[in-house]
Amino acid sequence: MAVISSSTNQISPANERLYHQSALVGDWKGNWVGNNQPVGFKVVNIRGARAQVEYTHNGHTERGFAEVQGTLITFGGVTVGTKDGKNMVMLFSFGGAGKQTANLEKQAPPASDSRLMGSWGGYSSANGKSASFKVLAVNGKEAQVSVTTDGVTRQGTGYVYKNVIMFGQTQIATDDGQNGKVIYQVGTKSFMVPVTKYPPADSSSSVDRTA
Repeated sequence: MAVISSSTNQISPANERLYHQSALVGDWKGNWVGNNQPVGFKVVNIRGARAQVEYTHNGHTERGFAEVQGTLITFGGVTVGTKDGKNMVMLFSFGGAGKQTANLEKQAPPASDSRLMGSWGGYSSANGKSASFKVLAVNGKEAQVSVTTDGVTRQGTGYVYKNVIMFGQTQIATDDGQNGKVIYQVGTKSFMVPVTKYPPADSSSSVDRTA
């Protein structure tokens, strides 16, 4: 039986065309109309008619599965919807006592904390090989990379798994975000090159003061 990670979305193409349900996925924060109390709603994923959600109010978070109907998600007494993917309206019904509304905004995804971000390079005295690897961007399971091995540079999209990026016949891994290794294959042979992360290009320490 296949195991599906908790972050996997399974939105049908028909529903996406009709309702743009992917616009609901994300972290939303705002305030209740009236008392201005903070409230949050996070849509982790959507699988068919169910969504995995987190509802934060009064300082605590409820987690569970909500019902998806078109452009709306209902979780207990809470219903949310968005038209533009940027602003969300939340409606909370509490029995016959009335209703409360809140306006929420989608939060920008957190900056990538991938330890692999940046430029890497190194040389192996064991095999005489050098390699450099630049990670331009990490977006979930994909990374935009530029790899140079044996004097040839290739660019494209790599696959991210934990602290490893795989790109064609090459992979880079790091445990501490400063030191890593590049392993690449040529024919039936594999070569390993230890690499270190370069300081940012705008760092004053990279200026050649001997000139």
